[in-house]
Amino acid sequence: MIQKVSLLNSKSDFLFLLLAIGLILSYSLLIEFQNYKKLTRFTSNIVSATVIKQYEKTKLTKNGKIKKYQVLKLKSDSGFLFYTTANKSLHHLQEKKLNLELWASKITFYEYLTSFYAYSHIKYIYKTQSLKQKLNSYLSLIHTDKNIAHIYQALYSASPLPKNLQITFSTLGISHLLAISGFHLGVIGGLLFFLLKYPYKFLQNRYFPYRNSKIDLFFVVTSLLLLYMIFLDYPASLLRSFAMLVIGFILYDRGIKIVSLQTLALTVIFLLALFPRLTFAVGFWLSVSGVFYIFLFLIYFKNFSKIWQFILIPFWVYLLMLPFSLAIFSNFSIYHPLSIIWTSLFTIFYPLSIFLHLIGLGTLFDGVLENLILLGKMQTSVLLGFNYLIIQVLLSLLSIWKKHFVWVLLLFDLSIFIYATYDIFTAY
Repeated sequence: MIQKVSLLNSKSDFLFLLLAIGLILSYSLLIEFQNYKKLTRFTSNIVSATVIKQYEKTKLTKNGKIKKYQVLKLKSDSGFLFYTTANKSLHHLQEKKLNLELWASKITFYEYLTSFYAYSHIKYIYKTQSLKQKLNSYLSLIHTDKNIAHIYQALYSASPLPKNLQITFSTLGISHLLAISGFHLGVIGGLLFFLLKYPYKFLQNRYFPYRNSKIDLFFVVTSLLLLYMIFLDYPASLLRSFAMLVIGFILYDRGIKIVSLQTLALTVIFLLALFPRLTFAVGFWLSVSGVFYIFLFLIYFKNFSKIWQFILIPFWVYLLMLPFSLAIFSNFSIYHPLSIIWTSLFTIFYPLSIFLHLIGLGTLFDGVLENLILLGKMQTSVLLGFNYLIIQVLLSLLSIWKKHFVWVLLLFDLSIFIYATYDIFTAY
């Protein structure tokens, strides 16, 4: 049996990789800095941007009156994120493209890379609907319940959920299912591969038996996934999984180990060098953490049978990701642990829901989703300080070095689960 080889086998390989990553990062930061200087050169600048999120806020004026105004979160054509305010009469701007005069001359380079607030004046609202807007309009049309429409918009077009639904699904422990990530990419990729495999085999046997079916199918599937990612405007977690898919296949094709922390590290470092903004994207790091814990399990428990690995991995990932969920969202309920089952069922629901929408039966699961939303209303806050998150990260990194720390990490996370469960029952 041919053994898989490691990616980095010597110091020279490591140094060469470090040099290449350094050059890519320097070039990426240089481009970002030039764009930053262009934006801040004058007092104001004309910017084209798409509204990612819109919500209403109120404030108390000096006269004691309550003033309502719209808050917009936008992504510019250049890629930077910013917040601004708009007149309260401007509704339904989400997903629309705007032309604004932006006063951002005093922002720092760090704010430019993360996100910032700036005063603006909307010059023009583009009326032409994008493909994403058309899809969301179609979903709003067939789903009379706005919450259900929002769920499918999040699943298919990566539209952000309203705050009430975010809280509901974080309470149920399934926020990751509503935020398009590598999980969704894997389901879609697997479905495409299955649908294309047999037609391709038929054509290959007749017309081009000399072709490598794995390479050809991989190229077709990844091209379709790339188009979908462009349509969604490159969500951070999806970008990570797509890059890992491509790097993983290249390594597999060359006989290099895929299930390796080296592979994950290479993907993360390469993406951060190419897209420095990802350093500040929470979704990106949550996606990386999930894959890290799966790899950690497969490396240390590789002697388990495939059946046991399939059964245990969902429990493992749930427990080890729980501190991140509580520290970020702080929502928990007696239904939260059931996310292990719901995550498994989602692999069936997601492609099936796409198919049902294509044949005009998209409302079939509306009743199920309505009941799920009702379950999420029974919530309790379980506050977990960020110091616990620091311990989680340290134990995770030490687990790479020694297997003993894996058991310490598992015990630590099990203790957090018991604490959260006890907190729930005492609250009731």
